[in-house]
Amino acid sequence: MKYWSAAVVCTLLLIAMVFALTSGKYPLNLADIGHLLIDNKSADPQLSIVFWQIRMPRMLAAVMIGAGLAAAGTAYQGMFRNPLVSPDILGVAAGAGMGASVAILLGLSMLLIQSLAFAGGLLVVGLVCVIARFTQRQDPVLSLVLIGIAVGTVCSAMISLIKVLADPYTELPSITFWLLGGLNSITLSDLKIAAPLTLLGILPLWLLRWRMNLLSLPDEEASALGVNVVRLRAVFIISATLITASAVAIAGIIGWVGLVIPHICRMLTGANNQRLLPMAMATGAILLLVTDTLARTVSAVELPLGILTALIGAPFFLLLLMRRERL
Repeated sequence: MKYWSAAVVCTLLLIAMVFALTSGKYPLNLADIGHLLIDNKSADPQLSIVFWQIRMPRMLAAVMIGAGLAAAGTAYQGMFRNPLVSPDILGVAAGAGMGASVAILLGLSMLLIQSLAFAGGLLVVGLVCVIARFTQRQDPVLSLVLIGIAVGTVCSAMISLIKVLADPYTELPSITFWLLGGLNSITLSDLKIAAPLTLLGILPLWLLRWRMNLLSLPDEEASALGVNVVRLRAVFIISATLITASAVAIAGIIGWVGLVIPHICRMLTGANNQRLLPMAMATGAILLLVTDTLARTVSAVELPLGILTALIGAPFFLLLLMRRERL
């Protein structure tokens, strides 16, 4: 059954990729895509621009961000032993949002907005980890979560303050739309910067995914099995934070993917992270591909991606909770 689940998910991912490339205000068919891939020089220049400069970067970004957020959510839920943990639990999304808001308020370029967002996310998580070192008498996992919530709340308050100070006709709309999340401004240049950072974060999670199972045990039992719990948790936190910060920097805040997808995939593969992590990454990519395609096709005006993921993710999460209660 598990092999059938993997085959079905891979097939759905391929279908979602084709659906994303062919759908939109300027329709493309499979013959057009084949022609563009095989002999782009002789293709219609307008088709080439739509495919290579708009749809392909957007499709690749959706796959990368969806898979990355799902991987980060799986890692966080495993090492914190809490199914309600999401990739922004340590304040990375709030920190990135604060960095981007400051950059927009200062009128900086898109590259600097993305850079400050990335730096803000990393700095906030670093601050959380530093503060956690002064609470050694408390449970380390609980301390990280509570401090992350507190620091994230401060960052959210700073974002609200920046909105108050921003020009309501120019800066405030830009801040608001950026925080809602979206892939409408993704370019190949963005992917060249974000993709290596995302892959750098995913690689340790992929190679050490079997050790995630050990972190689900109490720290004493994991240590007795020869695992350096503190070091391994630090590697996972750094990796998941790098993935999340990279995603938020180029696409804004996209919630619910890293929270809901691991729950769905546990129903298909079980709790073994060796199978769960690949399944979660593929399913996360599918969800974001389909959601992004709907965001730019269901309405004459493109809908913010963060709104759609919340509208899809929150009810589905409630259904999962209700199903578990009945079981």
